Amino acid sequence: MEGSAFVLYNSNMRSARSNSAIQVYNLFGESSELPDVVHCETIAARSVLHDWKLAVHRHARLHQVLLIERGGGEATLDGRVWALRPMHAVNVPVGDVHGFSFLPGTQGWVVTIAAEILDETLLPPEGLRSALSQCAVVRGTPQMRATMKQIFAEFAGRDFARAHVLRALSASLIGLVARELVRGKREESAADSELFRRFEALLERHHLERWSVSDYAGALSVTATHLNRVTRVATGDTASHLILNRLIREARRNLVYTNLPVSTIAYALGFDDPAYFSRVYAAATGLSPRAFRERLHGGEE
Repeated sequence: MEGSAFVLYNSNMRSARSNSAIQVYNLFGESSELPDVVHCETIAARSVLHDWKLAVHRHARLHQVLLIERGGGEATLDGRVWALRPMHAVNVPVGDVHGFSFLPGTQGWVVTIAAEILDETLLPPEGLRSALSQCAVVRGTPQMRATMKQIFAEFAGRDFARAHVLRALSASLIGLVARELVRGKREESAADSELFRRFEALLERHHLERWSVSDYAGALSVTATHLNRVTRVATGDTASHLILNRLIREARRNLVYTNLPVSTIAYALGFDDPAYFSRVYAAATGLSPRAFRERLHGGEE
């Protein structure tokens, strides 16, 4: 059964290259009786057959963990591209779309665990299922490497209690992966908080220069998409709206505390056209700068 399942997998993988639809594979076949507790193979064993590129696909009933020993490349996980380097671990949950482009000669391991085994292993109160449900690349650890090697050694043998030991080792592996996923998320959250603080500081220094989102992102060495994601998490708003709001706040301050003409305020805020400044202010606040001042003088503010 196992051999025929691999033939089916390889045949489908070849067809995936000529078919734009995402392919769904089941490495172990469709039988309700699993041929083994886990499946183990090196990264090279399958990748070398496909020029080190595995087109995007997904597994309906399988969870995979990869660990890079040497080499690297790129992983496409749910539409996001991740760089792969030595001692990177890849978590691929059941059903998630993924693909790989490895550097020729890349070495490492792949452990594939059936969903039924995960159901037996992951206890709801521990929170592992939620952590493992995210596809991601995390740092590998010496414990992961040692556990991988133990799984491969046990998989290759036929000793008494083999299935029991494989279940226990697989549970240890996914526990170690879950630990790094949670740790990485915490570190990412802390890094995002620091990034947002740096963005706020830059905004205070450069809002009069009319910097764009790309300008701020470039100064922070991140993409505009990432900066927008960080600001949404921190405030619920996009970076472009925060930039505009800061500018409007400065305009309001000038309208309230100075007698400067609206045109002078517009030029001071970096606008070349006072009429355009008035339209921007009105769109953001519901009142033109002149109408806002008239309300102030009328005591309605």
